[in-house]
Amino acid sequence: MKIIKMIILLSAIGVLGVAGFIYSGLYPIGADVPHNAATYWVLDTLRERSIKRAAIDIDVPDLSDPELLLSGGPDYNEMCSGCHLKPGKTESDMSVGLYPSPPNLSQSDDEHDRGHGEHEEDEKYAAQRRFWIIKHGIKASGMPAWGKTHDDQRIWAMVAFLQKLPRLTPEQYQIITARSDGTSKHHD
Repeated sequence: MKIIKMIILLSAIGVLGVAGFIYSGLYPIGADVPHNAATYWVLDTLRERSIKRAAIDIDVPDLSDPELLLSGGPDYNEMCSGCHLKPGKTESDMSVGLYPSPPNLSQSDDEHDRGHGEHEEDEKYAAQRRFWIIKHGIKASGMPAWGKTHDDQRIWAMVAFLQKLPRLTPEQYQIITARSDGTSKHHD
């Protein structure tokens, strides 16, 4: 019985200690101060495991249609390039000021750079993951949930564009991302 009381007491002290720390305001929350390694690991693991669980059953359409590339490019340029950059850019005011730092999507996908090689399953999961992230966003990261204003077809067009983006030159990017009618598809 003494052991149970001790466990309850230590648990209560632990909960009160965590609550005290949270309410103290001591944790540096500014985007200009990185998380400590343990906090970063917890948040990174939570994000990646959550996305994988949520995205794994998404059906990926045929993304090779050139129309998808041409319709996804202008959306990427208007909505994403400020943070995720474009060919020939290594930073922007947004990419430098955000924490965690958004990935430079104009460079090779990290999954393929780790020696995994280009496997069909890797490409399928990359497409599922990108679709889910674009549609649902990521809390407290600056990544909005575009699914509130964009239908799935439009999001898949951006995913198709993202597959080609790392191989585009700045000139090719400029051509592909220009809107043919000169208008924005943003909702007012």
